[in-house]
Amino acid sequence: MRIWGKIFENNHMLKDTTVTDDRPDTRTHKIFRALEEICHEFDLSVPVWLDSNVRDFQKNKKVRFTRDNFVGDSIDFDYLEMQVLEEDSLY
Repeated sequence: MRIWGKIFENNHMLKDTTVTDDRPDTRTHKIFRALEEICHEFDLSVPVWLDSNVRDFQKNKKVRFTRDNFVGDSIDFDYLEMQVLEEDSLY
């Protein structure tokens, strides 16, 4: 599985990174690990998944985390986006 993490401000991408996880594990575990890795690289706390985030991700394989998702932390960008680029053939 390959996941692309991007930080945007004023509709401009400021940073991006790609995470690859080929370990034998569930899709959900890979997604949560990728988010943790992306946040670690960008020096961010891991955002909280709201119900709307889960629905968007399930439908579009992409999710945006805004200020509302970073509980107790202030962020200096508009949103963090995470998108699945490639999935394992098992799913």
